[in-house]
Amino acid sequence: MASLTSIATPYRNSSSYPSSSHALRVNTLFSAGVRSPASSSSSSSLLTIRCTATKPDKPAAEVDWRQKRELLLEKRVRGVDVKEALRLQKENNFVILDVRPEAEYKEGHPPGAVNVEMYRLIREWTPWDIARRLGFAFFGIFSGTEENPEFIQSVEAKLDKEAKIIVACSSAGTMKPTQNLPEGQQSRSLIAAYVLVLNGYKNVFHLEGGIYTWSKEGLPIEAEED
Repeated sequence: MASLTSIATPYRNSSSYPSSSHALRVNTLFSAGVRSPASSSSSSSLLTIRCTATKPDKPAAEVDWRQKRELLLEKRVRGVDVKEALRLQKENNFVILDVRPEAEYKEGHPPGAVNVEMYRLIREWTPWDIARRLGFAFFGIFSGTEENPEFIQSVEAKLDKEAKIIVACSSAGTMKPTQNLPEGQQSRSLIAAYVLVLNGYKNVFHLEGGIYTWSKEGLPIEAEED
């Protein structure tokens, strides 16, 4: 008899992504047992056919945070606070790249910010995507997300490689070491910054504190209606 087994484990450690973007490592195994007609009841043989959903290339989020942080520091990506970000936007033609989901962006964002989602809802129905949907459902999550495979293409359509960019997400991580986090902590915006420098962007900054702090400090926010 054929059986479908789904095994899912959350991808969480000190360098996990934010709680709003759950990542799962999921393996799905389909096994079918077929008995040989020539086998006797006392010593029957069992042929097992196994097909594992193939996982695509490792997404940026699963690259070790220490490796990402090393490249970000090498490429001189630095964090800026919200007031400095506003000044750079006004005086030095910096663009705020908001990598939050579109719905969050529309609820409120810095004026002039450009939105490209770093994560999106899982859309496809390949065996791997079905496996991930099952994994999310196992944990009661029915709106699983994935790293946006069109992220860099969408950015390139809006911003050229010489653009001066400040990457922002909800609350942001940090590259600054602390007592509890000696290597800082990654976030969607830092993952996005990593992808940008990997693809040739040269002037990339990171918004410390994210849009949450921007709003909390009373800096300009605009919303969009559907």
